[in-house]
Parts: sequence; C-alpha cells; structure tokens
Amino acid sequence: MNNNNIKLIIAGGGTGGHIFPAIAIANAVKNRQALSDILFVGAKGKMEMEKVPAAGYKIIGLDIAGFNRSHLLKNIFLPFKVMKSFLQAKKVLQDFKPNVVVGVGGYASFPMVYMAQRNGIPTLLQEQNSFAGKSNKILGKKANAICVAYDGMERFFAKEKIVNTGNPVRKNITENHISKEQALDFFQLKSNQKIVFVFGGSLGAKSINEAIEAQVKTILESGAQLIWQTGEAFVERAKNAIKGYEHVAKVFPFIREMDYAYVAADIIVARAGASSIAELCIVAKPVIFVPFPFASEDHQMHNAMSLAKHHAAIVVKDSDAKAELVSKIISLLHDEKARELMIQHIKPLAIKDADQNIANKIFEIAN
Repeated sequence: MNNNNIKLIIAGGGTGGHIFPAIAIANAVKNRQALSDILFVGAKGKMEMEKVPAAGYKIIGLDIAGFNRSHLLKNIFLPFKVMKSFLQAKKVLQDFKPNVVVGVGGYASFPMVYMAQRNGIPTLLQEQNSFAGKSNKILGKKANAICVAYDGMERFFAKEKIVNTGNPVRKNITENHISKEQALDFFQLKSNQKIVFVFGGSLGAKSINEAIEAQVKTILESGAQLIWQTGEAFVERAKNAIKGYEHVAKVFPFIREMDYAYVAADIIVARAGASSIAELCIVAKPVIFVPFPFASEDHQMHNAMSLAKHHAAIVVKDSDAKAELVSKIISLLHDEKARELMIQHIKPLAIKDADQNIANKIFEIAN
C-alpha cells in the first residue's frame, strides 16, 4: 500500500466531545498525507450528521441508538437496531475497503470497529476518559492500538497496546493568538474586574445553571464579571437572573467563539468531559469542575479527580453544586496565590499535538 493513499474510517460521535476530536484526527491525517480517503460513520439523527459534513468530510449514518434508561419501553426495538447496524457496518466495509478503522466512542463506534475486527481490518481506539467504557474494554482485546490521555490505563487494556497520545483539541484552542484586550472587547467587558466563565457543555448543565442563578448577584456584587453559557433551555431564566447587571454579566445559549471566552476568563466552571479537560489544560486557567453524575462508569468524576490529585483543579459534586459552587468561586476570586498555584499545576498536563500523535499511529498500523 502506498503511504499517501490510506483509506480510513472514523466511527463514532453523539456529542461534541467525540466529534471535534474525531475531526481533529482526520485533519491531522490529511495534513500528513493529502491524498488520504477518509469516511466518517455516525449514528443517524445525531449531531455528527451535521457537524462532519460542515468540516468537509463524508459521513454515513447507521441505525443505532443507546439504551434508553428514562423510557424503558423505547428499548423494545433496540435489539433490531443493533442487528441492523452490524449489517450496515459490514456493507460499509465491503464498499469502502478501509486500511484502518478508528473508534472514537459514541453509538456508531462499536458496530463499526467490531465488524472491522471480525473481518481482519486493523483497528485503533481513542479512549478519551480516565475510566474506560464497557464497549472499549471489549473492543480493546482485538484492537491494534489504544490511544489514551491518562496514566494507569493498564487497568483496562493490555499494556503493549497502549499509546499515551493525549486527547485531540481544536486548532483554534491550541493555536490561540487572541489578546486579552480583543477577548474583553468581544464580550464588552471591563479590564479592571475578574471574569468568571461558566459553561456546562453545548446543552448547558442544570445543576450548574441553578447554582449560578440562585446566587448570581453574590458573584457580581463581589466585583466579578460573568460570561455564562446556559444551553437553549435555560437562557431565559438566566437573562432574568442578571437583570440590571447586563453591563457585567453576559448570557448566551451557546458560545461558538470558545477561544475568546477562554482568553477572557480568570476562573472557569465546567463539566469534566474529556474534551473540555484537554482544552482546559491547554488554556491553563483556574478551573472548578462539576462532573456530570450520570456519565457512564462515572467517568467525568474520574477525569476531574485525576486533575484534582495534581492540585490542578477544584472538584464540586453535582449534588453539592447549589450549596458549594458559588462560595468556591468567591473564595478563588479572592485568593490570588491559589489561582497561581492551580495554573502552575495544570500547565504541564497540556498536550498540544495529540491529533498528530494519533495520526502517526494510524499510519503505522495501516502500513
């Protein structure tokens, strides 16, 4: 096989946390060998079906869904969907004939990687979290390589297959040249007051939003300013909460310009998804994590604690957010030494070239 015509399938998605790293890997493969042919495989109806074509790549959707815990009756057709997705995955392999299949997590990852392994096609897994999910534990047994971002992953995978690459991060974060002045100007905020940036992922986070809503005036009257990404469902409530303080508090359902928000911020409050953590290590600002408690295998708590044990972050349990989050924000705002120490401890955890590291491994496996 010629080194510059690799045929690659990248399977998975479901959330921005899977999709953006997957696109970063695809871009790194293209940067290394422009003639590479890359096909994405996602789940029909999920956000990858829109985001991947917007990034310039082809995508095929499988009829696959996850187990619905809140509406058990909706699981009646799940076995049929799973069987159908395996047949669809087999057809994709026959039509596209890839050299390598990469699984990035999400619904479409399992059937695609599993069928590739059954057909003797080399596979690579990208395990983003510090606690491996059930699917990747199964697929890891036959995968050629498992790219990880945390230490101690020998608990889940054979040591000789593990490659510590870090998690890929969008280029506008790793190569951010925005000045503090530009960022403040963008959000129309002042330079003489600290800024707290709160976001709970692209859909917002109920517990974080409600904790901020309940005591938003305490934050603003302590002399801080606020950038608050709420998600669509909470935006009106948040706008009501900051009435009269619009000059120092800015509310958005969704922020596309995360590079500006990161530069503007002095303190960040976030969920602890693997992608957010990878970005925040590069951004190197004091961060308070409120891990999503219903993530599979409680992986967000594991992710957050792996930083907390390096004194690189503060962790507040989701159930304690209303009682503790704002007081933690206020005390960090008034403790410059604590903020500086957190910055010192989080900086060394940043990996800026994870996408290239993974691309190198893909080519190694393909050849």
